[in-house]
Amino acid sequence: MYFVVKAVLRNLLLPPAGPLILAMIGALLMWRRRRFGGVLLAGGLASLWLFSTPIVADAVSRLAEHYPALDLSKPTNAHAIVILGGGAERNFAPEYLGPEADFGLLERLSYGAYVARQTGLPILVSGAPSEAIAMRTSLARDFGVATRWVDNQSRDTYENARFSARMLNPEGITRIILVTSSTHLFRAAHEYQSAGFDVVPAPVGVWAPREIGVFRLVPGPAALMRSNLAVYELIGEPVRRLQAVLGLRERFDKKAAGVAVN
Repeated sequence: MYFVVKAVLRNLLLPPAGPLILAMIGALLMWRRRRFGGVLLAGGLASLWLFSTPIVADAVSRLAEHYPALDLSKPTNAHAIVILGGGAERNFAPEYLGPEADFGLLERLSYGAYVARQTGLPILVSGAPSEAIAMRTSLARDFGVATRWVDNQSRDTYENARFSARMLNPEGITRIILVTSSTHLFRAAHEYQSAGFDVVPAPVGVWAPREIGVFRLVPGPAALMRSNLAVYELIGEPVRRLQAVLGLRERFDKKAAGVAVN
């Protein structure tokens, strides 16, 4: 239930749904409170437009990013590469006759494979059941890179870190190269550090100039997706800190395991 509620809230609060709901509330209120309803309607539509523009998407993405691109010309002293799920996957892609990573997830796998070839380090993929299968399959089929460890039980970043520790710690691996999207990496690194890892950040999709001139003000689906991911991380990091201080996830895990919680 916890993960269902979290997923529903994420989809309802973040753009595009959040601004659209705000605009709908404003439209309904205009029948009785015209001025207030008009403000909400205009604010919802305006925020949706802004979040869909590259200039705003770039701004919020840069706020969420905390690490530069990994410099592979310098030694990392890491013992393994961990690639996190969280993008989209196709359980069955007809053109491949099997599972396939999609969009953001494929970008993480592509860079993870590149880092593996440059460093010679073994790979752990971490994600949900179908996601982890798609990750392992795509790495082998599309990039010719084998996966040594597969965590296919993680439902969020907290579990990514804990389940990775269960697999890697018995082999004496405590320093890892962590591959995930640039906006997600700050929160993910903290989760892995709290699980006992020394993290070498390897961000994917690091901000760089894309659209130029007037096109930076033209809304589009790609910019809206970047805004969605960045806003989620800007909200998610304070929530992670609050959960860590209150021990909410630990209590949830004990309750789920049937352990009495005082």
